[in-house]
Amino acid sequence: MNAISDMSLLSGIEQVRAIYAGKAGYEGILKALNIHFVSAEEGLVVFEGSLPQSVYNPIDFVHSGYAATLLDTVMTCAVHTCLAPGQVYTMLVLKISYHRPLSDASRPVRAEGRIVSHEKGAAFAEGKLFDKDGTLCATATTTCLVLDKEQRHE
Repeated sequence: MNAISDMSLLSGIEQVRAIYAGKAGYEGILKALNIHFVSAEEGLVVFEGSLPQSVYNPIDFVHSGYAATLLDTVMTCAVHTCLAPGQVYTMLVLKISYHRPLSDASRPVRAEGRIVSHEKGAAFAEGKLFDKDGTLCATATTTCLVLDKEQRHE
């Protein structure tokens, strides 16, 4: 696959699709936590996680940080899909509610991130995390500040 030389020229949805097609040279946290891209459209992103043994705590449940990272990822990727070329974002608020623990019986888990609203300067998204049977395990919301690239360092 050919790498894309200037991702900032692409819209957010084009960037997300390029990243998950392996054209952006990015692996990041997804590889470390064994999180896999399922689908993306403007305003909606879906990932799956296999719950590697490294994310379990001593009482055989998955550490809450894994769910937080997965929800953070799908929500911010949903925000990313709505960006115009040259825009960037940063998270301002992350709120998570855990409804049930994750364990071996949960896997694979599925996370969905969806835009609630995207207005000038701000984006709001929600996330839901389900176990293999479709049972809701955690929910989250985020608020992101959306900036033009040149505003990044102001």
